Amino acid sequence: MSEATPEGAGQGGLSPVPAAMRETASAIAAAQLPGGAIPWPDGHVDPWDHVECAMALSACGLTQQARLAYQWLRETQRADGSWPRSFGAAPVPPGNQPAAGAASQLVATDQAAESHHAAYIAVGVWHELLVTGDLGFAMSMWPVVRRAIDWVVELQAPRGEIAWERDAAGAAGGFALLSGCASSLQGLRCAIALAEVAGQPQPDWELAADQLAHVVACHPEAFADKSRWAMDWYYPVLGGALRGAAAAEHLAASWDTFVVRGLGVRCVSDQPWVTVAETCELVLSLEACGRRADALELLQSVQSQRHCDGSYWTGWQFVNGKHFPNERSSWTAAAVILATDALHGFSRGAGIFRDVPSAGSAINNSAINNSAINSRAVTDRAVTDRAAASGAAIRSNGGTRDAFAHGADIADDEWFAAGPYPAADPAACGCFPAPASRSR
Repeated sequence: MSEATPEGAGQGGLSPVPAAMRETASAIAAAQLPGGAIPWPDGHVDPWDHVECAMALSACGLTQQARLAYQWLRETQRADGSWPRSFGAAPVPPGNQPAAGAASQLVATDQAAESHHAAYIAVGVWHELLVTGDLGFAMSMWPVVRRAIDWVVELQAPRGEIAWERDAAGAAGGFALLSGCASSLQGLRCAIALAEVAGQPQPDWELAADQLAHVVACHPEAFADKSRWAMDWYYPVLGGALRGAAAAEHLAASWDTFVVRGLGVRCVSDQPWVTVAETCELVLSLEACGRRADALELLQSVQSQRHCDGSYWTGWQFVNGKHFPNERSSWTAAAVILATDALHGFSRGAGIFRDVPSAGSAINNSAINNSAINSRAVTDRAVTDRAAASGAAIRSNGGTRDAFAHGADIADDEWFAAGPYPAADPAACGCFPAPASRSR
């Protein structure tokens, strides 16, 4: 295992992790259970949000906590490659209350499984390889990724879309979700890259990814109508099906429907409710297609929802002037970290939502030379030689900067143009009032 980046230090010459993001990562780590799971505020765990949290921890140098999160996924994966939709605390028999402070045991609370949940493990493992350069860890997770992606591909329809679930009885869901399929596309592409690193190319996955990319980009009729939700708007860009001018045009088409300037992104088009995670995912989408100024402005808008402990409120109902729901979720904090990294480049995973993993190109030398691979993490020479020969990393799109150099040309005074952050005053904990809405 690679050693964690020292607190505040940059990765291999990159800019340091900003103090505000270290605080946010610490808030996620504080929510992590002893076994590695990272729950929602209500105590349940779902695999997709759990992976997102692991990625955020790693981006901020909390490698040990991220690896514990991936270990939990390894241990809870089912034999068919899937994970239950959700986990929760095991029921406690009457009269058998656990001792005060004892950790609750997690059990599957919904045996159905979602396709994009399973696919996202590949994004997490690829991100971990980009961030740490630890091929040994990536190869230890390769069997987990392979089983998960094989399970996902089995749900693909002839046209290319992927059914959103298998129910508890094993039956495939009767429809596909646009946002879920776009997320699965990113997972497939990361898995294809990992397969090349492992020396086990998967041509069936490549075909599946090509079909899926086409249907996400060109066939909205293939999906259940969830157009009321912001995710269905921006996910074709976030997942990589749309890039360049097509992506920018797609985002512009529904901008006024979902974006409330100064506040963020409506979770659903017909409600006065903005959510931090959706806003940050749009930030990632904008950055991926070159709309950096809009991305920075949106990232600034969510800072009103920052709590003094570094966490973020999930959402803000701007007519009632109240947080909704009244919670600060770990996955919301993770989305903020990933969006901030994409814009400011403090980890080598900063470009994961912008740059499509290329199954035929080599891992950028700066990711290898500055990592533990050369010195201690990989002892199997065959693995190292194979990875150097076949690689799996980054193809820049639309003239974007190299993922690992991203942020190198950002002036010091541009860092956290998204700020200022609320002062860490314990007396001020609670609601940092959002600014008034302004028309765009």
